[in-house]
Amino acid sequence: MQHWKKGQQLHEGKYLIEEILGGGSFGVTYRAQNRKEGKLVAIKTLNAIQQGKPDFVKRQGKFMNEALCLAKCHHPHVVEVYEVFQEGDLWCMVMELLDGTNLAEYLEDNGILSEDKALPIIQQVGNALSFIHKQGFTHQDVKPQNIMLTQRGFEAVLIDFGLARQATVPGKLRTNSNSGTECFAPLELLEKRAEFGAYTDVYSLAATLYVMLTGKLPFPSQVRKENIPLTPPKQHNNKISDRVNAAIIKGMELEPQNRPQSVQKWLDLVMPKQANNEVQLVSVVGVDYRKLRDLLVAGKWEEANEETGTVIVNVVSIEQKGWVYKSLGNIIINDLSNSLKLLEKFPCEDLSTIDQLWVKYSNGRFGFSVQKRIYQSLRGTSECDNEVWERFGDCVGWRRNNKWQGLLYSCFTFSEKAPEAHLPSFCCFCWLWSKCDFFSRVETCGL
Repeated sequence: MQHWKKGQQLHEGKYLIEEILGGGSFGVTYRAQNRKEGKLVAIKTLNAIQQGKPDFVKRQGKFMNEALCLAKCHHPHVVEVYEVFQEGDLWCMVMELLDGTNLAEYLEDNGILSEDKALPIIQQVGNALSFIHKQGFTHQDVKPQNIMLTQRGFEAVLIDFGLARQATVPGKLRTNSNSGTECFAPLELLEKRAEFGAYTDVYSLAATLYVMLTGKLPFPSQVRKENIPLTPPKQHNNKISDRVNAAIIKGMELEPQNRPQSVQKWLDLVMPKQANNEVQLVSVVGVDYRKLRDLLVAGKWEEANEETGTVIVNVVSIEQKGWVYKSLGNIIINDLSNSLKLLEKFPCEDLSTIDQLWVKYSNGRFGFSVQKRIYQSLRGTSECDNEVWERFGDCVGWRRNNKWQGLLYSCFTFSEKAPEAHLPSFCCFCWLWSKCDFFSRVETCGL
């Protein structure tokens, strides 16, 4: 059985083990240093108990399935997998090392959360699950222990796909060998044969919100099946709103067909869109978008464009990460590669807020999603094609006389008469230099 000690080198010396971070019934996770890149990572593999099982090969196959699932899920609220390699008889999954604490530990140390603090976390995890479902997977183990809260911006990151697997074909039954944590698991996870779907994760996410707001574990679904009703969360905490109380109960319906059939439909019950199509000024890092909104309402396009650059800088703390933002669109680049990596992690909630503001107050002419639509209409994809990029630049007015305007801020048009998708032109820099990386960020966030 393999157990790695401090100082041990893996993957031909690429990784240096520092310590064990923790483990569960299935895996163990180490903190290690990537000696080539000089950064810390987390390395997960099967623990000693699993290595001693007679069906070890089958269990390792399941572990590999988890790694492959995660490797396909590039999302700001899903833990990032860098690579998978084999060390002796063990497969190892190299992941980003998250700086923070899991939600279960946070609740234990700080007590229950208010709706104002809990709902943004649920929104982030919900967005991650929606993305996972679009890739054809279900998480099947959503619970506070598997939600990390990073120190930066109190962002939620979904981890540990210990039960993740390809979603079943509708109507097809399959043996389920793992039950997950019973208080968060719906009946279909606890029964031997079940159909899994997005509604499976809906139940677990609703149960997670139940605990966040009450500090109480809900009765397991198998107990409730014996005619023992779910205690309404508001009975534990009378500060819970009627809407959220009802949404949790609906999400935790015993029978899958009685729950919302997608995470987004459940989120709409929890957090309905504001009246009159008002844009919710959501930021997971605490950026204030009121000034940008007011400038766009007033039709002050140039000032709004500059403010867009400012809030983008604020979101990713660029002054500490390699960019310096000067006045009216002038940018000095100290570390381009680091800056582009930050774009890949730009929070979807913030990107969506900025986009919605531009789209709403330009009557649909400007915004990231408008730029994406035009780019795709030219048959642009995440695979970079210079000819497509040039046609895109011509269409939106970022190229003139076969030349990119780039950082020549004075060459842009700050008017409703500008070409469609011309603004925000601050992000011409993002599109021009990072090309498909920025498109991928917009695409991943579903704008």
